[in-house]
Amino acid sequence: MTASTLNIPCVQHLVSPEEWQLRTDLAACYRLVALYGWSDLVFTHISARLPGADHHFLINPYGLMFDEITASSLVKVDMACNKLMESPFPVNPAGFVIHSAVHEARADVQCVIHTHTRAGVAVAAQKKGLLPISQQSTFVLGSLAYHGYEGVAFREDEKPRLVADMGEANFLMLRNHGLLTCGATIADAFLSMYVFESACQIQIAAQSGGSELTEVNPQILQGIAHAMKVQTGGLGGQFAWPALLRKLDRIDPGYRS
Repeated sequence: MTASTLNIPCVQHLVSPEEWQLRTDLAACYRLVALYGWSDLVFTHISARLPGADHHFLINPYGLMFDEITASSLVKVDMACNKLMESPFPVNPAGFVIHSAVHEARADVQCVIHTHTRAGVAVAAQKKGLLPISQQSTFVLGSLAYHGYEGVAFREDEKPRLVADMGEANFLMLRNHGLLTCGATIADAFLSMYVFESACQIQIAAQSGGSELTEVNPQILQGIAHAMKVQTGGLGGQFAWPALLRKLDRIDPGYRS
């Protein structure tokens, strides 16, 4: 049995059912990021922590487009991004610096998504950052942090500063760089990125109109956490995730291989 047209051997028989489910969800997440136009060729990453105390992670095989990634092609690595299973593909340790920093500091986080979208970088370059001008922005602002740009993120010494800036936030704007979300599940991290990216696109579109913008009443922001729970029926990302998987299965179920 092979995975996709790249003839990648299926690894389902080599891993636990829990790991296979996580691989399937993470492959789906990569495909969805590509489908919604958030990928940057092969140059960003989505990581997921595997169950257990070993601090093992799944990450993309470096060099594959996000719409090529399958459950079997994902690479299992340790905290230093060393490969733990045979794979014909390299991994990108430099790209894992940001992800490993978040995973190491946040035991509550299973998944970290990082993007370089035009709208995300555009807002990240604005001095005031994300503005409270849309319903989408209010969902983000209740848990948003900022980290200053320090160049391409491959230096280990940046990790403690990034972690300190992020704190307990689930949304991180990397100044002049892009967006990052994290979540207790892959579905949660994806839904957060969907809302974050939407808020940035709306802001750029609103600013292009040239008129003065109307900001949301600050009192509304105080109750936004409860509003978000109501919006998703208390299920978080899992509320939309099954529908997203059905969408992928209609387009190309190959991510499951």
